[in-house]
Order: sequence, then C-alpha cells, then structure tokens
Amino acid sequence: MSDMCVEVGAAALQNPFVKQMVVQLRAMDSYGTYDTWGDEKVLDPMILTKARRREIPVVGDPDEVVVSRVKAYYNAIAVRVEQECGLMAVPMINLTHEGFGRALIMVGKLVVVDKALRDVHRFGFDSVDKLDAEGEKLVARALGTIEKFRAAAED
Repeated sequence: MSDMCVEVGAAALQNPFVKQMVVQLRAMDSYGTYDTWGDEKVLDPMILTKARRREIPVVGDPDEVVVSRVKAYYNAIAVRVEQECGLMAVPMINLTHEGFGRALIMVGKLVVVDKALRDVHRFGFDSVDKLDAEGEKLVARALGTIEKFRAAAED
C-alpha cells in the first residue's frame, strides 16, 4: 500500500460521516503517530482498491490494526446517530480471532444497527465516496428505526 488512494482536498473529506471517521481513527492513535498526518493519510488505509485487495489473502486472521478500523467505523456511525437524534448510541462489536462476528449499535433498548461481519481482514471500501455512502446509509436506517420505535429508544 505505497500509493495514497485518497486525494488531498477531496470533496468527500468535508462530509459529516467522513469527518467523524477521521476523528475516530485519530482517537485510536494512542502513540500520536497521526498528529502530523493530514486527514487524507489517516483515512487512506480504509480505502481498498482492487489492487490493494489483491495483496490481501482471501483467508486470513485480522490483526489489531484492522480490528481498530472496524471499531472506528461503527463508532463513527454511533456518533452520527447521536448527533442526528440526540439519544446516546452505543456500538458493540464481537469478533472471533478468525474475523467473523457481529456489530450492533444500541439506542436505549433498541437495536438500530445489526451487521454480520465476515472476512474482517479485508475490511475497507472502494473509495471515500463509498465509505461515506455506506456509513450514511446505516445512519439513515438507524434513524428510521428510532423514529418508528422511539419509546424503546428512549427507554
């Protein structure tokens, strides 16, 4: 992964979900490595082009860096749900060492996101636009569920 896939100053970097994704990735950097990096460089490992995907084996176990990216993604979704509805959203991720599991986001007693995870070692998106679209799609679905079952979300 030598070449950067995220263009400097890309318009998608200004989208609320992408901004939150960068915040979450920076928050997981306990050593301060990202302090001098631009948002493009921080976000770049989330983008898996076809060439990058070919470099990753079809079968493999996720390392801690990949698992932290998955956690950052679902944390960003939870924060965006909180921003939009004003209720606390809590992400819960359960993964096996082989990269299979489930990601849930709870608001009150309501499950607003329920995603089966598989092949986590290959977790990523084709582009920043795809990352934003998928994240905002999950946020919109979660908000629709909250609207429909507001009493359970407030419980």
